[in-house]
Amino acid sequence: MNIRFLKYAIVFIIPIVAYFSINASGWWTFGTAALVYVMLPLFEFFFSSSKENLEKAEEELVAKDRVYDYLLYLVVPVQFALLYYFVSVIGVMESTSLELTGRILSMGITCGALGINVAHELGHRKSNFEQFLAKALLLTSLYMHFNIEHNRGHHKNVSTHEDPSSARHGEWVFFFWFRSMIMGYISAWKIEAAQLKKKGLGPISFQNEMLRFQVIQLAFLGLIYWAFGWLPMLCFLAAALIGIIQLETVNYIEHYGLSRNQKESGQYERVQPWHSWNSNHTLGRLFLFELSRHSDHHYLASRKYQILRHHEASPQMPTGYPGMMLLSMVPPLWFLVMHKQIAKLSRSEA
Repeated sequence: MNIRFLKYAIVFIIPIVAYFSINASGWWTFGTAALVYVMLPLFEFFFSSSKENLEKAEEELVAKDRVYDYLLYLVVPVQFALLYYFVSVIGVMESTSLELTGRILSMGITCGALGINVAHELGHRKSNFEQFLAKALLLTSLYMHFNIEHNRGHHKNVSTHEDPSSARHGEWVFFFWFRSMIMGYISAWKIEAAQLKKKGLGPISFQNEMLRFQVIQLAFLGLIYWAFGWLPMLCFLAAALIGIIQLETVNYIEHYGLSRNQKESGQYERVQPWHSWNSNHTLGRLFLFELSRHSDHHYLASRKYQILRHHEASPQMPTGYPGMMLLSMVPPLWFLVMHKQIAKLSRSEA
């Protein structure tokens, strides 16, 4: 019996800790933040990274094992249950400013690490059911357009100046947030409009998924306001923004300073493993359903998370995602570390 999948169940520690953080008082409300951004980066110094890939025969078996999919599906009711609990109690709990901040941060971290991350994985699947689940999870961060821009924009234009989600050399993460969020949203509208034009339809159409997303998200906000009031709705908006900022910070570290060569025809070279930063650090991989094996994900986006591979040619991050996200918050230190890494890549290519 294959029990390899059980290691990915570790991700459910995040919503469990978030639940207790929401119910806690004082500094304990920051428990989720302490887990993700203090304990995980520290532990990754004690756990070695692994370059191990599955053997071809085992990879074929693991790829077909549905239990890995069921773990993803389970995230959906867990995320919505936690969000329902959050908006139902946040308005009636007595909270200091410190406690309210800690509770919102706990929910927001779950929106990003659980909601958007799993939506990203499911958004690459072909079935209507999995696409529906992906969009439902993105609704919990009010970022449904990500499903359009990421799959039809980012993966096409990654590591070029045409991609809002690829950070440029020397770009501060704080400026990147605004550029990526604004231009990514505009890009999603353009992508959807272009697709409708091919069908002979205008942008003002019920078939315009971007229009439908806006209606669904506004209705979702209205529902929270109607059921729970202004404060829970505003707290949810703040938590959703935290989830979005986490996503954009991940986008920042995944492709920072990397670029694809442009051919004389104007087209860019095919996406290769060296166009994305990779991290084989074990805990970061498990808590994010292998998102940090990002080089292989971009090399072959259809590969399921449980069979993503290490490539020797892919540039390696010094530590896992949580640690790299923290490092990016201090731009001078980030540039010091990453520009040395980029310089090594340049010398190896020379």
